[in-house]
Amino acid sequence: MSARPPVRGRFRTDERARAAYAEGAGIYRIVPRAVCLPADVEDLAALVRWAAAERVPLVPRGAGSAMPGGNVGDGVVVDLTAMAGPPTAVRPEERRATMRAGAPLGELARAAGAHGLRLPPDPSSWRWATAGGVVATNAAGARSVRYGSVRPWVDALEIVTAEGAVERLDRAGRQRGGAPGDRFAAEVAPAIRAAAPLVRARFPATRKNSCGYALDAYLRSGDLLDLVVGSEGTLALVTEVTWRLDPVPAHQAGLRVDLAGYDRIGEVVERLLGFGPSAVELLDATFLDLVAGDGRLGPNLAPPAGTGAVLLVELEGDDPAALREALQSAAAAVRRLALRVQPALATDEAERLWALRHAASPILAGLPPERRSLQVIEDGCVPVPRLGEYVAAVRAAAERHGLAAVVFGHAGDGNVHVNLLPEVGRPGWERAVGALLEEVTDAVLRLGGVPSGEHGVGRLRAGFLERLYGPEIMELFRRVKAAFDPAGILNPGVILPGGDPPIARLKAGAGAAPLPADVAVALREIERTGRYDTPRLALADGG
Repeated sequence: MSARPPVRGRFRTDERARAAYAEGAGIYRIVPRAVCLPADVEDLAALVRWAAAERVPLVPRGAGSAMPGGNVGDGVVVDLTAMAGPPTAVRPEERRATMRAGAPLGELARAAGAHGLRLPPDPSSWRWATAGGVVATNAAGARSVRYGSVRPWVDALEIVTAEGAVERLDRAGRQRGGAPGDRFAAEVAPAIRAAAPLVRARFPATRKNSCGYALDAYLRSGDLLDLVVGSEGTLALVTEVTWRLDPVPAHQAGLRVDLAGYDRIGEVVERLLGFGPSAVELLDATFLDLVAGDGRLGPNLAPPAGTGAVLLVELEGDDPAALREALQSAAAAVRRLALRVQPALATDEAERLWALRHAASPILAGLPPERRSLQVIEDGCVPVPRLGEYVAAVRAAAERHGLAAVVFGHAGDGNVHVNLLPEVGRPGWERAVGALLEEVTDAVLRLGGVPSGEHGVGRLRAGFLERLYGPEIMELFRRVKAAFDPAGILNPGVILPGGDPPIARLKAGAGAAPLPADVAVALREIERTGRYDTPRLALADGG
């Protein structure tokens, strides 16, 4: 970098500030060149114009809770959480809300909840995940089984383009996104439309997909907005989000299904889906054994002997009689396939189980340092009928490579999260993790799935996209990127792969980049506790 950018916000190049932004929630530790916290949208636009002129990479970042490495990098990390802007504004009569991209979804939940409204997709990180972050990855959560990912709930975006212009995108293409939109319309859109049969053939028929640019969604809507959602900061920097909202249902009911194993889990889940559940979540025996060991389950929640997996099912609606009937019918439909079915759990028991599910990643991150939790194969999504085969493939690969693995996730979508627990003091553990990643990715593709259902590609999975889509689709991806970001400054190495192998520049092990000791301890504490809302510069400044 030849000079400091002309920004009013904070811009830091000192070692401690750069160290504080070297990690996110995933596996990487990459110390950036600098850190910038723009003061407002105009300040961010000035930063981007400087970066374009100087050819300096920018790494946009919210809370840093995304796992596949799109929030760390060698360039200037751009922290959008401190940008000034109006508070979240809810328009209840329109069922719309507008908020700063750097504000957390928890702020939206409070503001919308006051009007009996909500954003139905339910990322478990909603307390700290920022609006821009969930848009960047097309995030989802437990309720995506009924409501989908966030993409259809995004009504409009304000963006800063790669040339430093402030533009808006909305549904029905009323606002075209300035120069990038014009380039795209002239140079890329005709090629995508011509390739529509190939797109339909190559995009897997999974319930969720956060792998690359959503050409399939764009073909359905014609909206540039659908390409920016899920683009992981590689096409534009999102600064404001307008959401569609939905009323909070008046009633909920719960069902717990204990299974002996995975042989018929696809059939069980498909039967449950016939009753319109809002969530079907999986807690594997590996996870239940882990939390039982520290007393979190208690005797009333402990599964019966021989349990291989537990499904938590949520149904919701405004008619209590209809809800009760659906719950009873769902229980009857799966009873002969289960060890035990418990409808209408006691409220405190249901809340405790759901709390464990939402806290799964922080619980695993809090394990002792010799058994480090790493999110490497943590977002595979397969067609629901192949779910049991996928879990079996993961377990077999983990056993082959001597790696412990904990399984949980969104069974209703076939979207399984897996946390590896390697012994990081053991020689060669990195090679074992890399080999397992290759094997499990091959299994995902063989089963008709995608490597990421909701967390995004990041740096971790970018190199696998050509296996998924083929060279023709990847060429369309490159053309989309070139239209939006001709200088290639926005999050290089994300979606379109860079030169690094996926298992490199890790935060754990002997090869991890050195950081000031107190900053490293503070970053580990954020990971252990899930406090991703912690201001990172406070770590650098000893706060």
